[in-house]
Amino acid sequence: MKKYIVGKTTDIPPGGKIIVDIAKFSVGVYNIDGTFYAVRNRCPHAGGPVCEGVTSGLLRAETPDNYEYIRRGEILRCPWHGWEFDVKTGQSWFDPAKTKTKSYVTTVESGRELAESDAELASAGFEPGPYKTEMFEVEVEDDFVVVHI
Repeated sequence: MKKYIVGKTTDIPPGGKIIVDIAKFSVGVYNIDGTFYAVRNRCPHAGGPVCEGVTSGLLRAETPDNYEYIRRGEILRCPWHGWEFDVKTGQSWFDPAKTKTKSYVTTVESGRELAESDAELASAGFEPGPYKTEMFEVEVEDDFVVVHI
């Protein structure tokens, strides 16, 4: 899977989201209590921009007068027809056996890890040469949200 840096962790506060274009897809990246999730910004029902909808929760009631609001900020509702999806998994809550939106793996990686990663070069067949240029210490302090597609 290829890595796409979508922003700093501070760019997406808890309860927030950003919508970014990655490769040929529009993707919504959500911060739920400090954990990041990414879903494709396309509703499987009619192709609507699902990530432009509101995020809410679900109501659970054991009796008509005893209810609680659960999964706050974890349920994504398509703005076109109201179909609901779990931000964490892409799973629908109206037709769970057949319908879901695509979700992507996300990670938080330090700037240092990203700057020092030679995995992409190695996978392309490059090998270190015998010479090395003068180097200077560089310090990277931020963490970044990375989506894997």
